[in-house]
Amino acid sequence: MARSRQRTSGIFTGLVLVTVGSLLLLHNYRGLELTEVLHWWPLALIFLGAIKLYERTVASRADDPGSARITGGEILLVVGVITLLSCVVGVEYIKGKVGSRDFPMPGDAYPFDLDVAPKNVPANARITVRGARGDITVRAADTAEIHVAGKKNVHAWSEDDAQRRAGPVSVEIVQQGDGYEIHPTGAGASDSRINIDMDIEVPKKAFVTVRNEKGDITVSDMTTPVSVTSTSGDVEVRDTSSDVTIEMHKGDVKVSDTKGDIKISGKGGQVDVTSATGSFTLDGEFYGPIRADKVAKGLRFISQRTDLTLTSLTGHMEASSGNLEIVDAPGDITLRTNRYSVTIENATGKVKIDNRDGDVELRFSSAPKADIEVTNTNASISLTLPESASFNMLSDCHSCDIESEFSADTLKKTSVESGDSHLEGKYGTARGPKISLKTSYGAISIHKTS
Repeated sequence: MARSRQRTSGIFTGLVLVTVGSLLLLHNYRGLELTEVLHWWPLALIFLGAIKLYERTVASRADDPGSARITGGEILLVVGVITLLSCVVGVEYIKGKVGSRDFPMPGDAYPFDLDVAPKNVPANARITVRGARGDITVRAADTAEIHVAGKKNVHAWSEDDAQRRAGPVSVEIVQQGDGYEIHPTGAGASDSRINIDMDIEVPKKAFVTVRNEKGDITVSDMTTPVSVTSTSGDVEVRDTSSDVTIEMHKGDVKVSDTKGDIKISGKGGQVDVTSATGSFTLDGEFYGPIRADKVAKGLRFISQRTDLTLTSLTGHMEASSGNLEIVDAPGDITLRTNRYSVTIENATGKVKIDNRDGDVELRFSSAPKADIEVTNTNASISLTLPESASFNMLSDCHSCDIESEFSADTLKKTSVESGDSHLEGKYGTARGPKISLKTSYGAISIHKTS
């Protein structure tokens, strides 16, 4: 009786489809950069080889080794998937570049002045600025009018062609209900060869909202809340007296000298916040460096990788290139992250850190007054304290060693043959905080301040 031929399992095809579908879903809804994923395309060949080895083993047991061959359809599937992902990356690249200043437009650039009549508005008017392509600058003025100046920058093969295209394009100020909107208008305003730079003055107490597609945004000197949405371009807000809300999709952010709360969300590049008397919240995927300096009411940083809370920051915080540094944070610190080398200096409140795959270093120039709890994995913990400090220590190191410069008479160390170490005891004459240090496959070192 002839043996029925065993068909291939289709495991590889299923895994490829599930993986690619998941990547595209994350790209659409979580902002995953497919450019980085494409660097790992050889993994598809590794998966194919591993699955075929498995199928060949199973087929050999069934006396049918030919059923585990690599088919032409599977090779075409790998090529097709790589091509699909490359097309998606290419489309995103072109969408981000066309019409922006870092993509070469045909012809030469010809500037033309904007001619917009000023408009009287209430001192506390709600004003919305909508841009398509071009930079937007909004500043406060001691006036009850909206003034718009700027340039129409046209790319064309000749000045006559540029003037013909720029002629119908302008900027208008229109009243909408109890608010006012400033936006480009005229035939050709949506032409990708035309950038409209707007320099706008508004009443100092006006409530300003700015939305721009491609181009930088600058807002300054406002005394009321400011809201900014940028699709592609850098954003700077400075010298404001109220809250600042910024939603980013691509670009850098800088906020300085503000007396309100700052909220930045979305995704982008560098973030720099300086001298804020309110709080600072950063929620999204920003690839840095991320810097904060002197934030009176604390900082909250939330991303897929990190959840950081500081109740106050008189010094600075910086996250960049796998390093997270916090210096002079008079208040509580709570941090959950991974793959960051964490350095904290001169914290005065409670410290709670949960990290993995990155070293953690804490330094105190004065004796800590609140509890310290550090949990790490696959990396070391270093703690430096003044000799005059008082504390209760409990440290555990799985498959690693603990070293301490403090007296072995008060801090008792025990080790077992498996490589685990334990340090416990009370140091100092006063009642001190609890210090708990735990890690694995790293080391724990406790030093005296030099």
